Amino acid sequence: MLIFPFLFNLLRRLDGVAHNHPTGDPSPSRDDIALTREVRNALKAVGVSLHDHIIIGRKGHCSLRSMNVIDGWK
Repeated sequence: MLIFPFLFNLLRRLDGVAHNHPTGDPSPSRDDIALTREVRNALKAVGVSLHDHIIIGRKGHCSLRSMNVIDGWK
């Protein structure tokens, strides 16, 4: 089975998660931060790292990594 190790290595780093806020305000909500933490922990358990979570709104975008939300977690 060569495919499984190849796919696993390919997916070892998930670049990011992205979604929009229909309100237009890209600021992360408590739920956004909690969901990001859950996704990060689940991926970490299988050896995959989450690079960023981007929120897009009419007023711009927000990167949880640039806000040190992702990097600040231990």
